[in-house]
Amino acid sequence: MAIKKSELYSSLWRGCDELRGGMDASQYKDYVLVLLFVKYVSDKYAGQPDALIEVPEGGSFKDMLALKGDKEIGDKLNKIIARLAEANDLKGVIDVADFNDADKLGKGKDMQDRLSNLVSIFDSPGLNFSNNRAEGDDILGDAYEYLMRHFATESGKSKGQFYTPAEVSRIMAKVIGINATTSQSQTIYDPACGSGSLLLKAADESQTGVTIYGQEMDNATAALAKMNMILHDNPTAEIWQDNTLSSPHFKDGSGGLKLHDFVVANPPFSTKAWSNGFDPANDLYERFVDGIPPDKNGDYAFLLHIIRSLKSTGKGAVILPHGVLFRGNAEGGIRRNIIRRGYIKGIIGLPANLFYGTGIPACIIVLDKENAAGRTGLFMIDASKGFVKDGNKNRLRHQDIHKIVDVFNKQLEIPKFSRMVGVAEIEANDYNLNIPRYIDSSEAEDLQDIAAHLKGGIPNVDVDGMSDYWQVFPTLQKQLFSPRPQAGEGLGERGYSQMKVAAAQVKPTIFAHPEFVSYTQSVSTLFQQWRANNIARLKGISQDTHPKPLIDLLSEDLLQTFNQVQLIDKYDVYQHLMSYWSDIMQDDAYLITADGWQAGNDASNGLIPPSLIIARYFAAEREAIEQLEAGRDAISRQLEELDEEHGGEEGLLAEAKNEKGKLTKATVAARLKDISRVDKRSASTDNAEECAILANYLSLIEQESAANKKVKDAQKLLDAKVAAQYAKLTTEDIKTLVVDDKWLTTLAADVQTELDRVSQALTGRIKQLAERYAEPLPQLANDVAALNAKVEAHLKMMGFI
Repeated sequence: MAIKKSELYSSLWRGCDELRGGMDASQYKDYVLVLLFVKYVSDKYAGQPDALIEVPEGGSFKDMLALKGDKEIGDKLNKIIARLAEANDLKGVIDVADFNDADKLGKGKDMQDRLSNLVSIFDSPGLNFSNNRAEGDDILGDAYEYLMRHFATESGKSKGQFYTPAEVSRIMAKVIGINATTSQSQTIYDPACGSGSLLLKAADESQTGVTIYGQEMDNATAALAKMNMILHDNPTAEIWQDNTLSSPHFKDGSGGLKLHDFVVANPPFSTKAWSNGFDPANDLYERFVDGIPPDKNGDYAFLLHIIRSLKSTGKGAVILPHGVLFRGNAEGGIRRNIIRRGYIKGIIGLPANLFYGTGIPACIIVLDKENAAGRTGLFMIDASKGFVKDGNKNRLRHQDIHKIVDVFNKQLEIPKFSRMVGVAEIEANDYNLNIPRYIDSSEAEDLQDIAAHLKGGIPNVDVDGMSDYWQVFPTLQKQLFSPRPQAGEGLGERGYSQMKVAAAQVKPTIFAHPEFVSYTQSVSTLFQQWRANNIARLKGISQDTHPKPLIDLLSEDLLQTFNQVQLIDKYDVYQHLMSYWSDIMQDDAYLITADGWQAGNDASNGLIPPSLIIARYFAAEREAIEQLEAGRDAISRQLEELDEEHGGEEGLLAEAKNEKGKLTKATVAARLKDISRVDKRSASTDNAEECAILANYLSLIEQESAANKKVKDAQKLLDAKVAAQYAKLTTEDIKTLVVDDKWLTTLAADVQTELDRVSQALTGRIKQLAERYAEPLPQLANDVAALNAKVEAHLKMMGFI
């Protein structure tokens, strides 16, 4: 059975839970990732004589499985990993974690059980990586990314810097032009590569493949990067452990820095000891000809190292704190020189709190040496407001990534978001690159009009502020507003309008207006057009389909389809598709590519929810059950009403309640029996009313029970029919249920929410203005005076005045 990405991730995270007790996230990641690595290479390479990774005898995951329950499991796991490391020159990479560490893993039986359980989690049949496929054959790499993100989240402020968020990595990869590579001999380099995630994301954008180089100062993190390269099918990538600034490893034949076609980096922010181990003033690699960074801040040291490591045609992107854009003194001088040389192509300001290890806002500085000589401006983007909260961090959404990349690569100028800033303007600002100097992304203040508050009317400036809507609905404005007759000096200067409909009628007026109706129909038609363009592609998913290129095609076509729609942001529509893909469609598509459409005959895998079977095949049965439920609920309401009316302390049902204050069939029947016995002995009719109420209540309980049984029996029969229907489904039936009834119906509803948002925004603004200026000050004063007179009249009548 296929691996669902969501199930894969949750099973791996359960593995982390087995270890959580004795150590923090920054430590237990080493154990889990090593086991993931051993499982992957064993599944993929074991028994293959010419494989890139040799899995030796006694060095496989199969050997680990044999240790479950073994008293010496920790020591023996170390030996298995050591054999695999020795066979592949991975000593110091995969054998860093000690599986026999009693302080972290417990002693005796505790360690034995914990490690046995951990190995068992990786033994799941669903975690067979020998032929898994999803997201362009990279389900393992994505699982690794998932774990790294969670480890970074839980590692705390000081220990999560090994990971660059995948969303930021994708932006950097797409803005440096690496997709235009022509040869695998072209190189990409990261001088502070951490776990290698940024390097891999950038390399993945290349059409031809590229040669990967990375250097990382931390030993354990460099080991993670080497494992990451192998898990992402890049075993020939060169990762070196050492200090990049004092001891750069990659050099050319003459001893100078090796020059690269592309460089990406997310170096540690504002490193204080950056110059330890070498003399920047006499740097062997001539990195600081444009100036020496301050002793206590290494941001520009990394930037200058990156610039020096680029070929004359090289391109790069580096993440740095916003301070590099405006800090003065030595850094100001370096910034001036770099700008004058034309190396900076653009700057992308990011939201705050994206990165692990720091909450400060950062930016991406995009470098381009090839076109430096003719550069006359820098392209700036303020993307600080596009994100979603994700736990205690912020995260870029799919739509944020796509918009940033589109705008940057096409150099599109969008008010409050992006613009090309000439070098002359930057020079006039003393080479200060602080983004707010050039892009004002603040929201316009909603000003109150004093004259309108005093004399009435809605300011035309506010009505005109909705011009985006009036362009689409030109006659709607005249149906909602009319010019207000001038009523006093000054009112005619800017002009005022008045409402032609009551505030409560604004929404119905908008919805019924022919231009709004036409607009909603046109948007629905566009979605139907996209549907028609792609339904064959969706129903054509086969075991040869790769889900990642599929969603790329679907999403790009959706963006193109909604490109010219007014009032709706095409990136919002795109986000609906991408969110649904991440939550549901991705797992469904992978299930189909692995098991074929016949996966829909299995009710247990979630591909076709029972509700879809019922809606298409058993609507009448469902309606009959709903009618039975309605009848039962009506009886239940009668019981509730009787209890409310007669169940109080002095009520006729009070004596029939049990110790918990509940009325049950047994307690009501017992009370009724007691009363009947008393009445017979005394020949009294004093309790006749109570008897009647009790008898009615008891009858309703029995009716409710009978009605409930009918509902359950009908539901049981329907469930049996639904279960039987799964086996009867043909391939075409399954395609209809999954593509038409599930995927496309959901997406159509999502597009409808965007239409709802348009109507709600327009309605809300009009009602806000109508209510704001509904009663001018003189009218309020008159109302107060009238009420005051009434109060005084009443007080006078009462003798207080």
